[in-house]
Amino acid sequence: MSQYDVIVIGAGPGGYVAAIRCAQLGLKTACVEGRETLGGTCLNVGCIPSKALLHASHQLHEAEHNFAKMGLKGKSPSVDWKQMLAYKDDVIGQNTKGIEFLFKKNKIDWLKGWASIPEKGKVKVGDETYDAKNIIIASGSEVASVPGADVTVDNEGGVVVDSTGALALPKVPKKMVVIGAGVIGLEMGSVYKRLGAEVQVIEFLDHITPGMDAEVQKQFQKILSKQGLEFTMGAAVSKVEGTKSKAKVTYKLRKDDSEHSVDADVVLVATGRKPFTEGLGLDALGIEMTKRGQIAVNDHWKTSVDGIYAIGDVIEGPMLAHKAEDEGMACAEVIAGKHGHVNYGVIPSVIYTAPEVAMVGATEAQLKEAGKAYKVGKFSFMGNGRAKAVFQGEGFVKMLVDKETDRILGCHIIGPAAGDLIHEICVGMEFGASAEDIALTCHAHPTFSEAVREAALACGDGPIHA
Repeated sequence: MSQYDVIVIGAGPGGYVAAIRCAQLGLKTACVEGRETLGGTCLNVGCIPSKALLHASHQLHEAEHNFAKMGLKGKSPSVDWKQMLAYKDDVIGQNTKGIEFLFKKNKIDWLKGWASIPEKGKVKVGDETYDAKNIIIASGSEVASVPGADVTVDNEGGVVVDSTGALALPKVPKKMVVIGAGVIGLEMGSVYKRLGAEVQVIEFLDHITPGMDAEVQKQFQKILSKQGLEFTMGAAVSKVEGTKSKAKVTYKLRKDDSEHSVDADVVLVATGRKPFTEGLGLDALGIEMTKRGQIAVNDHWKTSVDGIYAIGDVIEGPMLAHKAEDEGMACAEVIAGKHGHVNYGVIPSVIYTAPEVAMVGATEAQLKEAGKAYKVGKFSFMGNGRAKAVFQGEGFVKMLVDKETDRILGCHIIGPAAGDLIHEICVGMEFGASAEDIALTCHAHPTFSEAVREAALACGDGPIHA
């Protein structure tokens, strides 16, 4: 029987990062993973492969719509779907093999198989049981079903699929229906729209991207509609019927309770995710759970059972890879007797469409609800020379700051490279920066980042280029 200081269950972003940090801190570490490759959902069937397809399809869009404007003449490229999937798979392979290399470099044992915790201090994998002074549960999440609807997902069939199936369709569909206007639905809907599919998004709420700034939601939907995505809002899906080659989606409009149906070649169910804890044996251990089926933890990621910790998608908070990574590092620090910390007020969110959408901190609605006095500084990318040069001037940067102190409370960006631009604000918020601090910092010209500075200037005497 092998004994470890730490056994991490799950090798996704939270788990593998926790394992690496534990090993770096001198702890004898193992990581359990049942997949054939490391990296969890994110690297295998989530963040990484979807970014590959988003990149490839965006290049096609540029060739079809913008190359000629720049004097790049010639026949538009045709889509070799099998080659695009092969490129996507190669990207996955490079990343998962990279994690395997890091495990070897840091002398982390990969325990291959699915884990259960038969009792405190023990982890069972297959027929083997291992001793662990500490256990970190980082088993991630799985696709959630459509609330109150009769829907059966069959990724193998390629007709009614979830995010995993959408990354490996046998062919580009003529008509795709996406259930859910969240991050996954809009990213994958964008991919297939660019590849030539007719895409209809059906959303229960009256707005897309729940939790984002209302102004961003409106502008984002307007831009996506202009790109050809069709939206059916305020619609409750009741049934999805799939055959070998077609599917029918039945839904009711909430405004008048009228029932409608739509046919599609492929239906993508993108209604969110839920914690994946099946088979771990948490009930028998007596681990306390939340009402939403998450593992309850304290401020140091400790569960109700001594020596067992939990991080990432299985606990409360946004289901984001980087949130799990932060918790993984912090939890490892706690186990090693150091001080682990995660600032949950400064965790950015990004949607990798074109344009990208990014946010950090509070929204206007949250500030109003809290009764906080604030100022808004806004700047359109139409005033940014670099954005106009690359046909991406439709979005804006919106900064929210404390009315009294000028301290940044939140920032919302829709535009080119938004997912990278947001981190200037993240660093600023970590250091308690004011809008004036950003405004007085020299930004290189011509860059997209100048729009962030202009939004900061707009919180004071006003922007220069608007």
